[in-house]
Amino acid sequence: MIHAHAPILPLLLPLAAALLQMVSGHLPFQRAVGLLATGLLVLLTGWLTLLADDGLLRVYALGDWPAPFGIVLVVDRLAAGMTLLTAVLGFLVLLYASAGFDEEGLHFHPLFQFQLLGVLGAFLTGDLFNLFVFFEIMLLASYVLLAHGGGLTRTRAGITYVVLNLVGSAVFLIALGLLYGTLGTLNLADVARVLALPGYDRSLARLACALLVAVFVLKVGLLPLSFWLPHTYSAAGAPVAALFAIMTKVGIVAILRVQAVALAPAMPDLLDHWLTTLALATIVFAALGALAAARLRALAAWLVLLSAGTMLLVPAQASTEVSAAALYYLVQSTLAGAACFLLSDLIAAQRGKVADQFMAGPPLQATWLKVAFLVMATTAAALPPFSGFIGKLMLLSSLRSAAAAPVMWTVLLTSGFVVMAALARDGCYLIWKHKATARPLALEAIGWQRATAVLLLVAAGPLLALLARPLADYTARAAAQLHAPGGYVTGVLGASATNREAAP
Repeated sequence: MIHAHAPILPLLLPLAAALLQMVSGHLPFQRAVGLLATGLLVLLTGWLTLLADDGLLRVYALGDWPAPFGIVLVVDRLAAGMTLLTAVLGFLVLLYASAGFDEEGLHFHPLFQFQLLGVLGAFLTGDLFNLFVFFEIMLLASYVLLAHGGGLTRTRAGITYVVLNLVGSAVFLIALGLLYGTLGTLNLADVARVLALPGYDRSLARLACALLVAVFVLKVGLLPLSFWLPHTYSAAGAPVAALFAIMTKVGIVAILRVQAVALAPAMPDLLDHWLTTLALATIVFAALGALAAARLRALAAWLVLLSAGTMLLVPAQASTEVSAAALYYLVQSTLAGAACFLLSDLIAAQRGKVADQFMAGPPLQATWLKVAFLVMATTAAALPPFSGFIGKLMLLSSLRSAAAAPVMWTVLLTSGFVVMAALARDGCYLIWKHKATARPLALEAIGWQRATAVLLLVAAGPLLALLARPLADYTARAAAQLHAPGGYVTGVLGASATNREAAP
């Protein structure tokens, strides 16, 4: 019986936790509920991922209304794997935040659970309108979390973030209105079915799909819409920025899903040329930003943008091999970005007024922080033997047959060298070089919650390298299922529904 309701359980758990936390404002109670809920979420999504690996599409129709008339949740390997990644990241970030960051403002814990609810729902929904709903839940929570702790810098970043996302939400609604008015449906499987009908006029639908993709790339931070992302992420509190590392991946997975299911069969040329060109420009922009960064937290924000630009090379290729490599890269880059944000916060606490600025103040005193930085930097710079190197190598290998392969290889390798140089330079300042007059500071006590969260995220670099084979095999199976749109459409609508004619 519980198997039948498995797709909705990851949404009910954070929702129930948020409602329970809102009943009582007692902080220890909210912490206990939040940690218990996110811990259970890790177990639940892990179980769901094991279930999904049998290759069957699990469709959950809310209210027992069949698709495309009702709301459906769809679990395949990709959706299940992304929920597990979100749950693991959410648990570690919440563990870190529970060491004192949650005391800096009101309602942190319920908002954190609503943020998880929005992200998980965006991965699980099979309906474009409900994708918009979950995007809004995610964004509304993120607006307040961004300002958590107060300060002029966060307020300014929050205003920019809110304005841009309100514009994106308006465009999202326009795109959905065009799609529904043209196709008569917003269920993704039904959209794919109608678009595939022979002789169907796709002009307005093509415009609507282009607007939809534009909204997703705004969320991801594609150039020229990427100027907000480094400033916003570096201004947020470290736990909030670490959780935001998964938010760019929501837009990327949405593009991959819509492209594979609906656009590739009906409009294979919609993303050609322009997306690859802008993705390459974003990578160059992010690499230069990382080189110019004066603080570790700013560098982490640029690394998130660089990983997003790298991932945006994938949808235009529409290849199972490329998508499989990209999914492995997505997992390791998300965890590495989150580790960099949390590590920057610990380093700032250890260095006093100069915080995480590279060229000021004394070097780090704690040996374990030095080692953690070196492991994180090696992973982020895609150096062997850690998962960053494996992910970059897999991606480069899968892109070797693409039309623009020489340009993509050149940009990816050059940006990698730039990031490696930036991290090597900055590591020297943090670990060895310092002003002659600088005096070592007394070490600030670091609680076990913060140390555990950071060490586990940093350890993901070598662990994902050790588990590269099983993880790569899973991503290959997930990509193969993603690029079989017929199975998705049939699984959601049923065999008889896929053959019916579209309404005029």
